[in-house]
Amino acid sequence: MVDMERMNSDGGSSIRRRSLSLSSHRSHHTDNDVDCESASEAGDIGDRALPSRRFSESNSFHSENGSTVITNSSVRPLPQELSSTPPLSTDATVGSHDSKLEPPKDLPQLLDYVSCMAHLAVFGILGVLTRYLLQKLFGPGVANVTSNHTILYLDLPSNMIGSFLMGWFGVEFKKDISHVSEHLAIGITTGYLGSLTTFSGWNQKMLELSASGHWVISALGFLIGLSLVAVSIAFGVETAKGFRWLLNRLNLTSPENGISKINYKVNSYHCQMTAMVIFLVILGILWGVSGALVKAKFKHGGSAAELWFACMVGPIGVWIRWFLARLNGRGLGKKGLFQWIPFGTLIANVSAACVMAALSTIKNAVNTRDCDTVVAGIQFGVMGCLSTVSTFAAEFNAMRKTNEPWRAYVYAAITICVSFSLGILIYCIPYWTKGFEIDT
Repeated sequence: MVDMERMNSDGGSSIRRRSLSLSSHRSHHTDNDVDCESASEAGDIGDRALPSRRFSESNSFHSENGSTVITNSSVRPLPQELSSTPPLSTDATVGSHDSKLEPPKDLPQLLDYVSCMAHLAVFGILGVLTRYLLQKLFGPGVANVTSNHTILYLDLPSNMIGSFLMGWFGVEFKKDISHVSEHLAIGITTGYLGSLTTFSGWNQKMLELSASGHWVISALGFLIGLSLVAVSIAFGVETAKGFRWLLNRLNLTSPENGISKINYKVNSYHCQMTAMVIFLVILGILWGVSGALVKAKFKHGGSAAELWFACMVGPIGVWIRWFLARLNGRGLGKKGLFQWIPFGTLIANVSAACVMAALSTIKNAVNTRDCDTVVAGIQFGVMGCLSTVSTFAAEFNAMRKTNEPWRAYVYAAITICVSFSLGILIYCIPYWTKGFEIDT
């Protein structure tokens, strides 16, 4: 009898040890999956970040035997040995039958979309203007640091500055900004910084160098450009952490969550409606001024006409990239294969690079002033805003800090190699066969 009890005890202990080991193993893999998913969502998650959509997707309500049950679609299933245990009391889960979890009183989902798109458009236009100013400032006309014919391409300063600022406002202080307004955080990161930086312009300059036979300079342009962008966002994150340390020393942040003690929040219906109206008015003014300047300067062509046309059409690229960002962290198929790859950002950058190359081919083939103005405006506006380096840099930086940092370099290699390879088919081959001249 004692032997039987000892065997049962030993067997039970063995089962418990095996169960704990299995649970620990599964937990380890779950943590890795969550870690990889978070890295692929480090830059942007599109409309999944909106309060109204996030609440409706993450929570569902139903009644079982008169009790309110809350389920979260983002919660992973429990291991089988844990899910078979008796359920907790609904009183312990909910707290009270009378307690109700109600969604925050925000704007309706349609108006929430309109407000967010207005924020994206306004900040996107500001990003286009800033990118143009940085090109002129560091280009041959003023500082003479960047050029179309060297490794230091024209968009390198904007890509570096945008990545540095992404370290501040898209990594370290994004939670603080979201605490005030989700739309403001989306506007600054996805709208302004995403439009300030451009991957398609970078890829196109390397294609043009390759088409001219400067293959070594083109390869070095990608390597040096990626290195400088990675250093820029890392430096941005470190300096932002230093600034947060200073805020902590000055007692300007909350000790509970480290968020700044700014009490103002755009979380009421009235505040959100006011913000939406203000940004719609600003957008109308920016579009009106841009349209008037395009009409005045279009017949003469030149960079001014291209810039203002780019400001008119740039928001289209921002909106498309924002909607594509919902694919980040989702993976492929029902099983979510390759969940660590941010497919939304990847598709945006590769597609923008391909369309940029196709438009350059059309521009070389038609070669008229009006066509040059329209094509250059679409390239600088739509394609420049559709592709992004700052979001790409945020994802790259987050992947490097996971348990599998090699994924960051694989992701960067896929983005660059696919874009460049397709660009050769679309731009370089017609350039070689038709004998086009590169417009400088």
